[in-house]
Amino acid sequence: QLQLVESGGGLVQPGGSLRLSCAVSGFTLDSYGIGWFRQAPGKEREWVSCMSTGGSSTNYADSVKGRFTISRDNAKNTVYLQMNSLKPEDTAVYYCAGPVDQLRRLCLTSVELFRSWGQGTQVTVSS
Repeated sequence: QLQLVESGGGLVQPGGSLRLSCAVSGFTLDSYGIGWFRQAPGKEREWVSCMSTGGSSTNYADSVKGRFTISRDNAKNTVYLQMNSLKPEDTAVYYCAGPVDQLRRLCLTSVELFRSWGQGTQVTVSS
């Protein structure tokens, strides 16, 4: 049973930074790629970033490219999302997710390809 727990969200002013953490259990992180998604009120869940096993491949949505950085610490079984230069439009609940087994090593971008989700952490960017 894959389990993921996000933390690190909060209220931050525009231009500020936050680092989200995703602690995983039930599987060895270095065998899985991980994705980050977000969902704003009244909107569909959207893909933000992903990283393949070993970190050999990373990808970012255009809306966050150059501002967000995904990383992983396999020894701590934790994936991070460093978010800089935050904007009000980044306000959302952020989720990390583990992919389906058949594609588990890849950097994936489609919500349908993820089967395990954390509970989410709220990020609010406001002055």
